[in-house]
Amino acid sequence: MADRFRPEPAFDHGGGARDGILLVNLGTPAAPTAGAVRRYLAEFLSDPRVVEIPRALWLPILYGAILSVRPARSARKYAEIWSPEGSPLAVHTARQAALLGAALGAQAPEVVHAMRYGEPSVGAGLDRLRAAGCDRILVVPLYPQYAASTTASTYDAVGAWLARTRNVPELRLVKHFHDHPAYIASLAAGVRRHWDAHGRGAKLVMSFHGLPRFALERGDPYHCECQATGRLLAEALGLTVDQHVITFQSRFGRAEWLQPYTEPTLIELARQGVDPFRRLVQAGNELDFAPAVRQEGRLGADSDLLQRLEAVGELVLLVMRHHQRRDGVRGHRRHAARPAQRRHRSRAAFSAASTDSEPIRLSVARWSKPGAPTSCA
Repeated sequence: MADRFRPEPAFDHGGGARDGILLVNLGTPAAPTAGAVRRYLAEFLSDPRVVEIPRALWLPILYGAILSVRPARSARKYAEIWSPEGSPLAVHTARQAALLGAALGAQAPEVVHAMRYGEPSVGAGLDRLRAAGCDRILVVPLYPQYAASTTASTYDAVGAWLARTRNVPELRLVKHFHDHPAYIASLAAGVRRHWDAHGRGAKLVMSFHGLPRFALERGDPYHCECQATGRLLAEALGLTVDQHVITFQSRFGRAEWLQPYTEPTLIELARQGVDPFRRLVQAGNELDFAPAVRQEGRLGADSDLLQRLEAVGELVLLVMRHHQRRDGVRGHRRHAARPAQRRHRSRAAFSAASTDSEPIRLSVARWSKPGAPTSCA
């Protein structure tokens, strides 16, 4: 009889269980070619978390007009930002996983990375951790603010892997870290470094990836968490209400998205004689990546990588220490958060972050929440 479950790795009776960490980013094509982009977009845009249009209506559009025309055009854009090492998103995500693993030390958890769309897949990352003997796994989607189209979709991929796993490991899923002190501090440090090098503008523009407005109306907390991040960042920098503005970028299609939009805001500021380009901070992403960079101006793709790594590392250690054993991460407690940060120990990452993937978000939030807020301050 065929086994519906995947083969299990060989069990080592003499070895102790290990902790594992899976860092998950959105995804990227394997190459800046029309064929690779087509495969990537087909997987990405067929996810019902991303596009909530009924399948019978949406799939003919996707496999007809969109995948016939868009891949070649998008491939040319990818080619403009592709590096000799590969996709910026893939390169920096792999680098972040490697640096986090090195920072945690030789006896610390195994750290690998995965992509929700493309390779290495979430399932492949979990398989790799299980093959390394990990029986306790922390899944960290690299999105500071939660959104159903990103964080929840990552959970879907984890669930699909679990459905085909016989010996299920202990799992912990990080949801968001939009208000974690280490994350806010890393953003503030990046802004200050830029101010020190280039001067301080009259207004700080905090640009988050956009979502359709109906996501907010149906109960998705993304907009509110972006507002919280912006408010905390402004407080950390000592900015008044008049000295900063929160905007949303990468709008797609004709439907209303979260506002104010970044591009018209920048145009209006320029008309008023304000120079917002002294610092345009992309506050909604754990790593800064491409189409947003191409659209809004150069944001510094990896200038703050090590600072962001420290924030993620602090979060990971804070979560892991609550289910560690003797052979776990006890030796790293010196890195754990200060008492004021302990209330955030179960927080984690998620936003509808822009990546070097296509900046498309046609939908979000599969549920309807009665009384859901229509705005957040």
